[in-house]
Amino acid sequence: NEPILICILMFPALTMFLLSPFPRQGAGGWTPRVSNRDQWLQIDLGDRVAITAVATQGGYGSSDWVTSYVLMFSDSGRNWKLYRHEESIAGFPGNANADSVVRHRLRPPMEARHLRFLPSAWNRDGRIGMRVEVYGCPFRSEVIDFDGKSSVLYRFVQSTRSPVKDTISLKFKTTQSDGLLFHRRGRSGDCITLELVKGRLLLFFNSGNAAPSPSGPDGVALGSLLDDQHWHSVLFEHARQLVTLTVDRHSRQFQAQGQLSHMDLDPEISFGGILAPGKSVTFQRKHFDGCLENINFNGEDIIDLAKSSGPSSPGNASFSCSQPQSVPVTFPSSRSHLVLPGTLAQDGASISFQFRTWNQAGLLLSSCFQCPIRGYVQTDLMVSVGLTDGQWFTGSLSDLYSPGVGLNDGQWHSVSLTVQRDQLSVVVDQAGALTVRTAQPLETHAGSAYLFGGCLPPGSGSGCEAPLAGFQGCLRLISVNAQEVDLISVQRGVLGNSSGLRIDSCGILDRCSPNRCEHGGRCSQSWTAFHCNCTGTGYTGATCHHPLYEQSCEAYKHRGESSGRYYIDPDGSGPLQPFPAFCNMTDISWTVMQHNGSALTRVKGADQENAHWAAFQYEASLEQLLATIAHAGHCQQLLEFHCRRSRLRDSRDGTPLSWWVGSTQGTRTYRPGSAPEAQMCACGLAGNCADSRDRCNCDADQDEWTNDTAVLSYKEHLPVTRIVVADAARPSSAAAYKLGPLLCQGDRSFWNSASFHTETSYLHFPTLHAELSADVSFFFKTRASSGVFLENLGITDFISLELRSPMEVAFSFDVGNGPCEVTVQAPAPLNDDRWHLVRAERNTKEAWLQVDLLPPGTHAAPEDGHVRLQLNSQLFVGTATRQRGFLGCIRSLQLNGKTLDLEERAQVTPGVEPGCRGHCSTYKRLCRNGGRCRERPRGFSCDCELSAFSGGLPWGVQIRNKTSSATNSSPHAASFHGDMTLAGEMITFSFQTRQTPSLLLYVDSFYDEYLSVILANNGESHLSVSSAVRVECSVSKPLELETRKNFHTLQTPVCSILLCFPGLQKYCFKCIISDTAQAGARGFSGCLSALQFERAAPLKAALRPGRSGRTSVQGPVTSSECGAGPGGDAAREHTHARAAGTPGRGAMGTARRCGLTVSLAPSPGVVAVSIFVLLCVAAVAVRLYQHRSPYTATEAEGPRKQGSSVAVPRCELGGQDATCGDRQAGF
Repeated sequence: NEPILICILMFPALTMFLLSPFPRQGAGGWTPRVSNRDQWLQIDLGDRVAITAVATQGGYGSSDWVTSYVLMFSDSGRNWKLYRHEESIAGFPGNANADSVVRHRLRPPMEARHLRFLPSAWNRDGRIGMRVEVYGCPFRSEVIDFDGKSSVLYRFVQSTRSPVKDTISLKFKTTQSDGLLFHRRGRSGDCITLELVKGRLLLFFNSGNAAPSPSGPDGVALGSLLDDQHWHSVLFEHARQLVTLTVDRHSRQFQAQGQLSHMDLDPEISFGGILAPGKSVTFQRKHFDGCLENINFNGEDIIDLAKSSGPSSPGNASFSCSQPQSVPVTFPSSRSHLVLPGTLAQDGASISFQFRTWNQAGLLLSSCFQCPIRGYVQTDLMVSVGLTDGQWFTGSLSDLYSPGVGLNDGQWHSVSLTVQRDQLSVVVDQAGALTVRTAQPLETHAGSAYLFGGCLPPGSGSGCEAPLAGFQGCLRLISVNAQEVDLISVQRGVLGNSSGLRIDSCGILDRCSPNRCEHGGRCSQSWTAFHCNCTGTGYTGATCHHPLYEQSCEAYKHRGESSGRYYIDPDGSGPLQPFPAFCNMTDISWTVMQHNGSALTRVKGADQENAHWAAFQYEASLEQLLATIAHAGHCQQLLEFHCRRSRLRDSRDGTPLSWWVGSTQGTRTYRPGSAPEAQMCACGLAGNCADSRDRCNCDADQDEWTNDTAVLSYKEHLPVTRIVVADAARPSSAAAYKLGPLLCQGDRSFWNSASFHTETSYLHFPTLHAELSADVSFFFKTRASSGVFLENLGITDFISLELRSPMEVAFSFDVGNGPCEVTVQAPAPLNDDRWHLVRAERNTKEAWLQVDLLPPGTHAAPEDGHVRLQLNSQLFVGTATRQRGFLGCIRSLQLNGKTLDLEERAQVTPGVEPGCRGHCSTYKRLCRNGGRCRERPRGFSCDCELSAFSGGLPWGVQIRNKTSSATNSSPHAASFHGDMTLAGEMITFSFQTRQTPSLLLYVDSFYDEYLSVILANNGESHLSVSSAVRVECSVSKPLELETRKNFHTLQTPVCSILLCFPGLQKYCFKCIISDTAQAGARGFSGCLSALQFERAAPLKAALRPGRSGRTSVQGPVTSSECGAGPGGDAAREHTHARAAGTPGRGAMGTARRCGLTVSLAPSPGVVAVSIFVLLCVAAVAVRLYQHRSPYTATEAEGPRKQGSSVAVPRCELGGQDATCGDRQAGF
């Protein structure tokens, strides 16, 4: 790390001295005559050096300095490569004045002899001016050059004490895309091969003599574009079956297939090719053509040994690297172009070159002969040539000529174009010539030009009007009429002209290596950007980072979802994939995880030498199950063990004879119902085993069936992965077992919360380590108008989330490209003391922010900017700076899928209290069917006491006798609100029957008034009232009923039912309907459920244990879940994503007004049918008798004062006439 630069020799001939970092001791500096982006300062260090840092200053005593620059390096002074500072090609920040020294450490260091400083921006009030210093240390290099035919075989003597692991390290450079680096065989024919294939390194294992396949299951690919004639480092580590491969600091670790350990391999390694004297080689690979440097195997310098003729080295291998140098040229934009002059040729013309690109289309070459001929390379799998008679071609190129395929793969492809008289031929990648004949001879002219890349700007007179955009990529080995073009002369302005080119460098980048698409997303790219295809991954977003599915059934429940199958993503954006599970949405949400062994399994003939064992495969992997268990508040699994002379334990020495294995792979001998340390069954704890001396029923060894069955609930040992039975071989001995699904309830992280009581209070956590991608999600509720949710700082980088105003949330960050911000504006204030969800994400492609279900805000990242977020402070929830802190509650805070324990940290932090109150303000809507929301310390619960539903299911009865009924036993219970004077009631219930006619509901007042709902013979529902009731209603046409077990829905709009009683007949009318009597005689046979009378649930009160004496049941009536219905909401398949809207239920038909029946179009499957009967009761009979005169006088005057009268029309009820006389409305 000492200064290694004393003087710099610059082109053309200038010496500059610099004694940095002492600002004013170095005089002068470099200032070019013209300040533009085509200038550079080139340094020759004399030999390859390990460069660790660079420093810059401005020109001495001037206003000339560079504010940003890029750094390039080379070994030979040709074929320059850009150094990517922190994986960015944006370069290094420069100086802010002429005197200060700005130093940058190079991480990682680079080995090079030549350096170039290329200014990209400078002081606007001055010019380019630089003084530079380079820091580093000597670099030892041992190289060997392979010519594509040679190889090196290294044999070594294996010691009796084998090393813990084998390590091979080396560097290589080549211009060839294919070649073998090393090969090692095993004793049984297995082998390990590291090979360069299409510019990528492939490491694979194969068994026996089978040829290794790069696409096989044992192949691992790493790196890309490694044939760029620059040095690349390789580190291979093999410890037993664990293999680690590192290429240019990018590593992959995996398990070798089979049992191939590093100790099973032969004591010889072949480098550069497969060399196995005396052994048959059943497959051949291309030898390596290039240079290897510093080959090291377990500390041995292989090249140094090769020099002393230790290893075998046949072929023409030399110990110096003399690879031929080519000069590439980069076309960085579609406007870049190169114009080369044409030459006189009597027999035509020939042009050849090589290109590489990622783009699907681009104009490579255009030229004008006597007859216009233009050659195009359209790299969406074709090389095309368009021919027209004197007209520029603007049609489809693919209709004419397509000799190449897959040409936008980033590899070098060769093109040869030949024009001879009346024919034109094109050869792509030496695949054979394809020829097109012209209608007239073609001749070249002096002055003809060859235009590579995009067309010249309009007005240049080139006449180029190509249908394709300009080319973005690299060219090399350009030859015109068999003469290679000197691109260095083009760079110096001696030959042709150009614009926007980078000569002597190929700037192609593989933006998909390493793959920034997470969770198995498929990466594709163009010259300037990469794109991720997230289809089928379970994730979304620019880099497939954002999970589509919730982390638990608890989260689905609080979205308002019903029971069904859902995908669960147990770690959010973490590495675990989502898996399917059933969510049972009762009072508590249960996650049901099935396995392949749920049936009862019988065992006979098993003993300790030939034990029966069963392994259980779940719908999820063990890692997914363990993550789900860790999140859950409680988990359990039912294990039934039935035995007849089959013991669980040998009573003589306590040896286990049957046991189960949990997640930790340990033998578990305790049985359901007991704690792990007890090592006994539930009966042993209760002291009621079949034999009091035993710990379990089965240990009694009785000749009759018994069992030890209960529930396993020790989370650390779940799930059960294996059951072993080893005592079922004795005479009359048998066993059977059954393992239930794994059940988990709750979500420990969902309600983990903290309350912030002062603006200066905060919680602190370890630094957020999420350099390439980070996501944050949490719930908040507050009454404050602003406040910082969280922040994490670095030296210059930072990340922050804040409530900027009552209607705005802001996400701010800086990764080295300058501060960026994403905001979301809410349509209503967010400080309403209700829970709101915030999700923010930052990755290499974009930043993303969403509040609740509002449209997200996004901010695209610069394609070539810095990508790593480097933080070093603690993560603060709240704020530790002078900004205004957060007042309110934060809940379920997750960073990259991991939950931060707010409650634990809040217990020891002043001004912060664990837990939050006030959940019902947000979630009371989830308590349906009349349930009331009740606050709990961690969440809420639904009180269903006054609802006809419980746990999401209706209370129902199965009535099997037509005279069965459920009635109130006391006339004083005619109203469930006996202490209230009601203006009206609502009764709702569901039914399921195949019987018509049926009496569905009958209500009377114990006097002369009644109300009934019947199902008539023709499938219509009738509303019938007694003579003392006046009806004003409008309902729909008859309901077309289906047989079997379908529920049917009947809904009346609004019916005004006015009662009158004996003594008030002048204000009443009579409706005599005989259907009620007929239906009452037959009763009802079927299912009634979800009966709700205002705020009371009569069926629920009658059927639940310890029912009230106010209800009674007559006849065979049994409790049933028939109201849930098969295929209804309780068992639906849910595979939708959380980003999508909640799927709607089957839509019911629209009721039409015509009579007193309702028809609803049933949705597919079983239709849940509810009958809504609106009863408006003005008074009860007792109160009418008590206050007869006041009611008569008061109510009789009302209409006369109004001067109104209401006529009651004739009503047709289900085909039966009910004659209703017109009466003046009394009340």
